Formats: sequence, C-alpha cells, structure tokens
Amino acid sequence: HAAAFAHLVYVSAWIKCWHPDVFCAALLNSQPMGFYAPAQIVRDARQHGVRVLHPDVNLSDWDTRLEALPPLRPDGRGTTRSVVEGASTPTLGPVRLGLRQIDGFRRDWAEAIMAARPFASLDDLRTRARLPAQALDALAAADALSSLKLSRRGGLWAAKGLPRAKPAPLFAAAGLDEDDGAPPTVLPRMAASEEVVRDYETLRLSLKAHPMSFLRERFAAEGVRPCAEVETLRNGARVAIAGVVLVRQRPGSAKGVCFITLEDETGVANIVVWPKVFETFRPVIMGGRMLGVRGRIQRAEGVSHLVPTRRARRS
Repeated sequence: HAAAFAHLVYVSAWIKCWHPDVFCAALLNSQPMGFYAPAQIVRDARQHGVRVLHPDVNLSDWDTRLEALPPLRPDGRGTTRSVVEGASTPTLGPVRLGLRQIDGFRRDWAEAIMAARPFASLDDLRTRARLPAQALDALAAADALSSLKLSRRGGLWAAKGLPRAKPAPLFAAAGLDEDDGAPPTVLPRMAASEEVVRDYETLRLSLKAHPMSFLRERFAAEGVRPCAEVETLRNGARVAIAGVVLVRQRPGSAKGVCFITLEDETGVANIVVWPKVFETFRPVIMGGRMLGVRGRIQRAEGVSHLVPTRRARRS
C-alpha cells in the first residue's frame, strides 16, 4: 500500500510540475473529490502560469479541456512541451472550463449543445439544441453566453423573455404572453462585486476577482491580516484573518479536530480547530461560507497554521 501510494504521489507531482494545465483540467473533471475545491485548483493553476477560460456555450464541452496551442514558429520552437530537466518552460495550453462546472447543469444538455453548435443567438440555441428553459437560465446565470454577445444581465433578461413550454399559471389564466422578447439595447452593468458573487453561486469560483478583494479595506481597518501573512509571522503570534471557506474536514481519525482552509486574494491559510472551540462555534464553523478567525500561529516542521481562540466574523 505504501509503495502504491508513493508511486501515485510521484506521478501526480510529475504531471503537476511539467503539465499544470493538464493537472488542473483532470482534477476539475474528477470533482467532487472531497478535498480540493474547484476554486483552489484554479487558483493554484493560475499561479503556475495556466490561463483558465470561462465556460461558454459555443466553446465549452461537458468536461473541462485544453484548448489548442498556437502553431509552431518557423524554427519549430516555442510551443512544444519539453520534459527535459533544464529545458525552457513548456508552453501551457489554455484551460477552458467545462459546462459541468455550472451548478445544476445536466450532461445531456451539454451533449445536445455540443452536437448542434455553433449558435448565432440565444433563440438559435434554444430551438436547435432543444434546451428547456431551466438550461437556458443556468447558462445565462453562469455568464456562459459571451459568444452570443450577451452579458450576464442581458442573458438573464433574454432567457427569461423566451417563450416557455409551460407558461406561468397566472399569465396563462389572464391570457397574457409571457414572452418579453429581446433585452433592452442598454442595461445597467453589474458591479464587479456582484459579478464575482454570481460566479461563486453558479461555478463555485470566479476568474474575474476574489470576493475578499472587495472587503479588504473594511477588514484591514479592523486589523484583519491577509492569509498570505500567516506564513511570515512568528510562532505564537496572535493574528486575525478572514477568507472564503475552501475545505472543511473533520475526519473520524482526528479525534474531533476540524481542519479548514481559508482563501483570500493573497493565498490560503490552514486553520486547526480543537474540539472544545468547534463545539462552542459549531453553527458558524459548519455553516459559514466566509469565516473570520482570531487565534495563534503554530509552526512545526515548516508548516504554519492558525489555531482559533474566538470567532471574528461570519458571512
């Protein structure tokens, strides 16, 4: 068992080192895994030079995939992958998020899209892919209609305005047409913070910005430090941090200890919650999508984590 696990770790590390784009796509296609959250996988890939692209109805398959690399230069260099130690950094293929990343989206809907595209308009998509209103709403909410020249807000308006197979009972009873038609020429743009929140609601990640970046000024005024600073502070230092919950685990073998990974726009921080603190703040720890934690830094064998002493904030 130990030998098999060591081999798995070596192969995974080799792929992650030389092909971080492939590694990212493979992990996303293996979700749910129970440990690595999609946002964490994408953040790490982008930190290692991988370009990650938003889902799009005309460009995404069901699975996350690598888009084609640009052609070779005349000298035959520049875009081929090299795994020879000391060679130049290999060119990485852009990773296109799959339609599977959209919360609640079904595989048969994605397969219908893949078989019928390209699409010129939302109505073209509806009629030729024979998608139900639920699927169109999900695509619009996930901002996956950019190739149809529809923003998230414009897409939501347009999707809701298409004819429905089953009209709302109140409209039907009144003899009214529920079809609103095309969206207005000009719609107010969504605020960047709202776009990011909608991304997390529909994709569990955002390529636009991190939610904490919009709260940094407010948190800084309260003495809350960036997650990346956990690695730089001395052992035993008191600190407050806040971030989005990426991982929350309480394995049976840990004797009641809960392990949490928080992420902000600077990086991640590991939280170790002892049983007594966990029981005191169980609803917050288990229910919060964003947590604020005050505690002490503990560092051992090069690994740093924060042990909370009391709650700072819950969102």
